[in-house]
Amino acid sequence: MPELPEVERARAIAETVAAGRKIVKVSCRPDEIVYEGTRLQTVRKALRGGKVLRVHRRGKHIWFELDRRPCPCFHFGMTGGFRTPGDLPLKLASGGRPDTTWPPRFTKIHLVFDDAGELVMTNKRRLGRIRLRQDPPREPPISELGFDPLLDLPSPPAFRRLLAGRSAVIKALLLDQSFAAGVGNWIADEVLYQARIDPRRRASSLSGHEARRLRKALESVVETAVRVNADKRRFPKRWLFHHRWGKNAEAVTAKGERIRHITVGGRTTAWVPTVQR
Repeated sequence: MPELPEVERARAIAETVAAGRKIVKVSCRPDEIVYEGTRLQTVRKALRGGKVLRVHRRGKHIWFELDRRPCPCFHFGMTGGFRTPGDLPLKLASGGRPDTTWPPRFTKIHLVFDDAGELVMTNKRRLGRIRLRQDPPREPPISELGFDPLLDLPSPPAFRRLLAGRSAVIKALLLDQSFAAGVGNWIADEVLYQARIDPRRRASSLSGHEARRLRKALESVVETAVRVNADKRRFPKRWLFHHRWGKNAEAVTAKGERIRHITVGGRTTAWVPTVQR
């Protein structure tokens, strides 16, 4: 699933293609799930002729600020993303051969701008969403999100207070979008590994020192992944990320530490028992 760094990369792509430009053509592929029942005619009418002022992101959600209302909001779900002509989809982990056709298979919306630039959103598994909102950051689902680790990470004391009031296990809490918007499975595992915290610990059980380590790791992982444009090949070699996939019973970290896979909060969790306490 695209997580905060991958979605920030998509936001930057959309900003480059769309910001300051007028939408002159809108093509929508029928899909009642992705469009949540909104009529395609309504979507086309809302977007065609609108000028994109800015492209925003919070957590895993992106929206275009137009010179009129409503505004389009995008959530990629498990397999969605933005594409432009000639590019290749971002590969997060192992996968098959990339689709090089244009427009790509599984395109849900295709936008053409007044400078002939193009942008599509693809969504193979139909778990993404395209919505229209009058004021996206103040309406659900975006208004229901917690802090964004890249945009407004709480101060150390505030972060500690957020943890102190939560009885959930820390891995599940990190995945809760109403707590930390944009954190998904690989980020949560990486952060907990770097913070040396057992994913099964209760959030409220963390000491002040552990809370500071957790916050520092969250800040570092997100900022590093964003800085390299979510390109996994450029993630630090010491990261758990490179070794966590596939539930391999023989997997070890770059330091040779044995990786174990368990289920926490309903999600597969990679962790290192000899390091995480």
